[in-house]
Amino acid sequence: MTVIYITFYIGLKNIIYKYIEIYMPWVTQLKNEVDFMREKLIEQKLVKAVKAMGGINPKFVSPGLSGMPDRIVLLPDGKVGFVEVKAPGKKPRALQVVRHEKLRRLGFKVFILDEAEQIGEVLYAIQTT
Repeated sequence: MTVIYITFYIGLKNIIYKYIEIYMPWVTQLKNEVDFMREKLIEQKLVKAVKAMGGINPKFVSPGLSGMPDRIVLLPDGKVGFVEVKAPGKKPRALQVVRHEKLRRLGFKVFILDEAEQIGEVLYAIQTT
């Protein structure tokens, strides 16, 4: 009986999401804007934390290679890491996962940052490599 309720709930939820997507696109747009602002806030905190450690972390733009991480973190003593910043709970796209794995196979540290509380942990991992 529980399985029937769960299946019904999932089906109903999908119908509601589809309805919103088709007939109320402004809701989806608003959600995307909120996610963007949350991601931007995390990114700003990362920039401040790196600067406080005496490093820099330029925005990484690679026109010929999509899916690369958002930021390169350059810390004193030649410590380097790549950071993909996401809104809380968001995951990297498939192409980003492929690029991150390629960088890891080349020996680079790559991190997904979706909460401001993770910044210290990420920077510590980069600093101690």
